[in-house]
Amino acid sequence: MNLWKISFQNIKSKPLYTFLSVFVLSLSIALLLGIQQLKNTFLNQMNTNLSGIDLVIGAKGSPLQLVLASVLHLDNPTGNISYEKAKKISETSSVKSAIPISYGDNYKNFRIIGTTPNFITLYNAELKEGRITENTMEVILGSTVARKLNLTLNDTFLSSHGLIENDIEIHSNSLKVVGILKPTQKVIDRLIITDLESIWDVHKHETHSEDINEEHLHEEHNGKKKITSLLITFKTPRAFLTLPRKINKNTNMQAVLPKYELDKLYEYTGTGFKTISWIAYLILIISSIIIFISLYKMIKDRAYDLALLRTYGATNLQLIKMIIYESLIIVSSAFFIGFLLVKIGFYYAIQIIETNYKQVILQELPFDEISKIGALILSIVILSSLLAVYPIIRMNISTILSNEK
Repeated sequence: MNLWKISFQNIKSKPLYTFLSVFVLSLSIALLLGIQQLKNTFLNQMNTNLSGIDLVIGAKGSPLQLVLASVLHLDNPTGNISYEKAKKISETSSVKSAIPISYGDNYKNFRIIGTTPNFITLYNAELKEGRITENTMEVILGSTVARKLNLTLNDTFLSSHGLIENDIEIHSNSLKVVGILKPTQKVIDRLIITDLESIWDVHKHETHSEDINEEHLHEEHNGKKKITSLLITFKTPRAFLTLPRKINKNTNMQAVLPKYELDKLYEYTGTGFKTISWIAYLILIISSIIIFISLYKMIKDRAYDLALLRTYGATNLQLIKMIIYESLIIVSSAFFIGFLLVKIGFYYAIQIIETNYKQVILQELPFDEISKIGALILSIVILSSLLAVYPIIRMNISTILSNEK
């Protein structure tokens, strides 16, 4: 007796219940897989892009905005700070390393960052080809920039003023590509890196930009150079308590702990993640109830057929296996459809993310996470199936056959 074949025929005989069970269960699976992938992506972006950055110093304003702009490179900077004052802070005994970064320009919406060679080391990035910058107006491309813009070594381009591409404020100084980085899956992949002098020189020589006034030019000529922020790594944990407080209290700058700010952001977004997860679990419970009702009704409606199978030698265990096989077919179909829905959904999400952020930040869900969700769903559905087979265990063959006659 082929139990799989009988189970499949039983499923075909009740298309409405089967469709409803598969549809609701696949929706639950898609939500659970999708929200877990988003959570993993969010945590991965926080962990990998912090890259040992203990403190961010910048202009006063929103602490979260400063972190998003200086660490994740997603927001606008809060302003500029004095490079000389930043250098004095970097000479503090508790500071292990201090990397200045300066924003101001972009090329086709990819941000150009003036910094030092240590910025590349901070993200453990390596050159795929070319060399590091040695002169002003030379740039190194992140892997995503080079791939998206089809730029190669020795190519030149003109940058636009600001962080959004425009045809109005285009600088006259050409930037030359001297290096391309290997992919890192970090924010550096979507950045164009140059030295600080290139950023200062481009703006010092501009005369048509309304943002560059005489006072600013005077400051540049007198050594009062500006940077966007300073990325600091501490020598000892004690510095976490002393240096930020000292800077916030005694200077016109703000010192922000990026991990603290990103943890707060995760708490806010985590509420949304939890809400969607609970909705998914609720749908999973509903789908399990539907499967239970479907199987229980099938057993009650086909009591005579099941009793006949018993008279032909089928055991209770075989009948129970037949019911469980039906559940497995439903779960397998639902998991495939749910997984497919997640893939399709994230395919379109990736297109949107690439358009807005110039990089694919979504992380593939690890196999063990998929396995955990699959095991949970399988366990709940099998439990529903085992509850539904109670009439089989209590079956009185002679009574059922005599009543049908």
